Amino acid sequence: MPGRLIDGKAVAAEVRERVAAEVAELAHAPGLATVLAGDDPASAVYVRMKREDCAQVGIESFHHEPGGDVPEQALAELLGSLNCDPQVNGILLQLPLPGHLDGEAMSALIDPAKDVDGLTPFSAGLLAHGHPGLVPCTPAGVMELLAHADVELEGAEAVVVGRSQLVGKPLASLLLAANATVTHCHSRTRDLGASCRRADVLVAAAGSPGLITADMVHEGAAVIDVGTNRTDDGLVGDVDFDAVREVAGAITPVPGGVGPMTRAMLLVNTVAAARTQLEARR
Repeated sequence: MPGRLIDGKAVAAEVRERVAAEVAELAHAPGLATVLAGDDPASAVYVRMKREDCAQVGIESFHHEPGGDVPEQALAELLGSLNCDPQVNGILLQLPLPGHLDGEAMSALIDPAKDVDGLTPFSAGLLAHGHPGLVPCTPAGVMELLAHADVELEGAEAVVVGRSQLVGKPLASLLLAANATVTHCHSRTRDLGASCRRADVLVAAAGSPGLITADMVHEGAAVIDVGTNRTDDGLVGDVDFDAVREVAGAITPVPGGVGPMTRAMLLVNTVAAARTQLEARR
């Protein structure tokens, strides 16, 4: 029997409902500033969708488009002004930036209290040390999906394929915090199949279409596919979905799995940031 489908769209809708209820309880609507530099069409679509999500749950959106030729100093000044703006609780700098700008350096300028993407070195340090903080949205979404699917992480063998700062590394920290035993794999792993076959929970986040095949998954494993690869056949994940579903106990699709959760967790982070800032002012 094919593995159970973990529907990210349905879970994301539940998260948005929860966030809307939380926003309604706040004295003031949280504010999210989005900054879009450059003319990348995909980035423009992502930002538009995130702003629509904000409107749906009652979060105020402040949008800035400084232009693709914006000087580094001007972008830094914009981020600095948003750091100081009391109406702005969260700042989203859409990546990638144009080639003349250093995305990592610009992201590091965001006030950690407003780092709703969870990408500043400060946020990464909090997560690595097990302290409360804003967690990157995609790993947070993966954890939400696993919880929704009733996947038991305590003592489970979890394998993460991919070691990016955006997904792989923070997700490994979250799984460790949930008391899973974590194996972290990457492009230099000598026998990737053998490592993956140990997994009760297998997360593919390598950006390599069809990397995870059915013979790399043990029967009944929960498989989370973070990959989003554009091919001639459309958008596909890192998992050979049809074949792996035949052996997996539960699996996310691409699209419709982790993607919607990334946007939903941005809303969660924005509300969390607003609450923390409100408490700090008291």
